[in-house]
Amino acid sequence: MGVNSQGKEQEHMAEKNESPLKDKVILAVDDEPDVLDTIAEELDMCIVHKATDYDTAVQYLVSYTYDFVILDIMGVNGFELLKKSVHRGFPTVMLTAHALSPESLKESIKLGAVFFLPKEKMGHLKEFLEEVLSGGNKPIWQKVFVKLGDYFSKRFGPDWKEKDEYLKKLEKEIMGEAGK
Repeated sequence: MGVNSQGKEQEHMAEKNESPLKDKVILAVDDEPDVLDTIAEELDMCIVHKATDYDTAVQYLVSYTYDFVILDIMGVNGFELLKKSVHRGFPTVMLTAHALSPESLKESIKLGAVFFLPKEKMGHLKEFLEEVLSGGNKPIWQKVFVKLGDYFSKRFGPDWKEKDEYLKKLEKEIMGEAGK
């Protein structure tokens, strides 16, 4: 009995460490196949559908139900796809390299993305998706601003939020929630 119960205990512990993303269905859209491959590797516990263009992505969006949608901005008309994805009720992430700017961050927030991630920070993708999932699929802008705030300041300039009323107000709201 000792060996058998020990085996069951180890099995149970393995289940506890399993990602909450296991078997989640995700649509990843990017015009760069290597980025799609990296997403699939990062999320190897998920079922990942890949699209490299706008039309294919639209077909997937209307044909399937997704736990998450991950969209590039440039090359695939990402903001239009974001509108369609949010309209279908799918938690959607914006992932970008070329369109990395305060304007695209703001547009992503306004159109309903749950978070925005620079491609060079893709190592945080699983962690942020798990956070969204554990928070009932609500946006995690507070975590994004805390975790990537220094990165954004280096890329956009130290006063990037102060230059935009919407982002300044948003940061106050989000960071106010952090103190609650």
